Amino acid sequence: MSKNISPPAAPCPHHGHQACIEQALATAVELCNRGGLRLTPIRKRVLELVWQSHQPLGAYDILAQLSAEDGRPAAPPTVYRALDFLLDNGLIHRLASLNAFIGCDRPHQAHQGHFLICRLCKVARELPHDAIDEAVEQTAAELGFLVEQQVVEVSGVCAPCRGHA
Repeated sequence: MSKNISPPAAPCPHHGHQACIEQALATAVELCNRGGLRLTPIRKRVLELVWQSHQPLGAYDILAQLSAEDGRPAAPPTVYRALDFLLDNGLIHRLASLNAFIGCDRPHQAHQGHFLICRLCKVARELPHDAIDEAVEQTAAELGFLVEQQVVEVSGVCAPCRGHA
């Protein structure tokens, strides 16, 4: 990894996420329009919920929030279909270690998912470093291994949490 590449700025835990949500929704609308895909109201709402913070959100959390909003239980298959659509179209990522979802910072660009996840505040940040992809691909090729998908999840403690400790 190049030493002159600075890491993404960690979000302030108290910043308003509305700008993040609005940008993610605008990007989703643009990508769906360009691809001839339907961003249904439920898909849009699920994307909005995923982007409500920089903390990964589980499917059951999404179900609970939708149920609370509507006053009646949300149907799990509907939420899972919405999540599948958002995943398939690169609008969100799934963090396997947390069994949760996080918004994609770069849905316009084909890339693999690499994340720093704070074990204290649960904030997850996507790393925009193609060098990680290249290192994995090169090592895999040397071993005769065909990489189909890579998700790197690094757990630790973010700077703001370290400052509070």
